[in-house]
Amino acid sequence: MGKIAFWQGNEALAMGALAAGCRFFGGYPITPSTEIAEKMAEELPKLDGRFIQMEDEISAIAATIGASIAGSKALTATSGPGFSLKQENLGLAYEAEIPIVVVDVMRGGPSTGLPTKAGQQDVMQARWGTHGDHGTIAYAPSSVEECYTMAVEAFNAAEKYRQPVLIMSDAEIGHMREKIEIPDPEDIRISNRKKPTVEMEKFVPYKAAPEDDIPPMASFGDGYRWHVTGLTHNDWGFPTNNADEIEKKMTRLMRKIDRFRDDIVRYDTESVEDADILVVSYGSVARSSSRAVKDARARGMKVGHFRPITLWPFPDKELEKLARKVKTIIVPELNCGQMVLEVERAVHGKSRVVPMELVNGDLFHPKDILEKISQEVR
Repeated sequence: MGKIAFWQGNEALAMGALAAGCRFFGGYPITPSTEIAEKMAEELPKLDGRFIQMEDEISAIAATIGASIAGSKALTATSGPGFSLKQENLGLAYEAEIPIVVVDVMRGGPSTGLPTKAGQQDVMQARWGTHGDHGTIAYAPSSVEECYTMAVEAFNAAEKYRQPVLIMSDAEIGHMREKIEIPDPEDIRISNRKKPTVEMEKFVPYKAAPEDDIPPMASFGDGYRWHVTGLTHNDWGFPTNNADEIEKKMTRLMRKIDRFRDDIVRYDTESVEDADILVVSYGSVARSSSRAVKDARARGMKVGHFRPITLWPFPDKELEKLARKVKTIIVPELNCGQMVLEVERAVHGKSRVVPMELVNGDLFHPKDILEKISQEVR
C-alpha cells in the first residue's frame, strides 16, 4: 500500500509530474494554476531539477520546449488567457514533435473572464486552439487522485507518442483537497522517449519506424545532429516544399495518434447496463452528475453516467455503442455547449441529446441535474 496524503489538486498534479520523471518547469503565475508552479519551485531543486519563472506564458512554453529538446521531461501550467498565449508554441511542439505536458486549470472566459471561478470553456481550444492539423491527447481529471495519476499518464503519452499532451483540469479540481493514496514508486509505470540506436553519421532525425510512426529523439548535446523548425520539414528536419514530403509528414502526424487511438482513449461508466437516460460529463461536473445518477437510481429511474477521461481523442465509438440502447443523453457542462456538439456527432442521431449549460461561475448542484433527469423521465 502506498502512502496517504491530503493534497490539493494542483499539488497532486505537480507531485505526479515529479513521479513521472519531470525535471523542468517553465511557467508564469496565473489563477487558478499558480500552486503547480509553487510546488515545482519547491520540489525540483531537491531532485536536481530546474524551475524557471519566465516573463510571460509565451516564453514559459518556449523554455519548456527547449528543456525537452535538451533531454528533460518538461512541464508548463497555466489557465485560460495563458493557454491562449501558449497556442503558437504549442503548434511548434506538434510540428517538431517535442514531448511536453501542458496543464490548463480552466476558468471562465473569454479574455480575463472569471479568474477565481470554475469553467470548462477551453475544451475546444484544447483540440483546435493552435492552427493546422494535428492529433491531440487531452485528459480531464475529476478527482485529486486522478490529478496525480493523470500527470504520470500524460508524461508517458508525451514520451511514447513524441508530442505535447494536455491536462484539462479546472478551478474546482485544482483547488479542492482530498485524501489520496500515493502509489509506491515501484508500482508506477514510467515511459521514456525512444532514443536513436544507429551511429551518429547514419542518424536521420525524423525517419519514423513503420510499426509506430514515431521517430527516435536524440537530445541536444548527445552528439547527434538534427534541425528543429516549425516549418513543414522532411525526414532530415529541414523545410520542404516537396508535395510528397509534405503529405508524408502531415499524414504521419495524424496517423501516429489515430493508429493508437484505442490504447489512448479512456472513459468511465456508472450504471449504464439498463439505462434509458445517460448523463455525459467530465471534470468537476462529473462529480455532481455521479451523485445525481445515484439519487435518481434510488428513486427508481434507469439512469447511467458516462465520463470521458480523455477529452481528445474523444471516446466516440464507446459512446455511440451506448447510444444505441438509451433514449436520451443529457450533457451538463460549464460552458455554452461545447462538448455537447461532439456528443451529437458521436451518437449519429441514435439518441436525443439534451444540452445543460452553466456559465455564471457557479457549479452544478446534483439536484439541478437530478431535476433535468426527472423532466426527461416524465
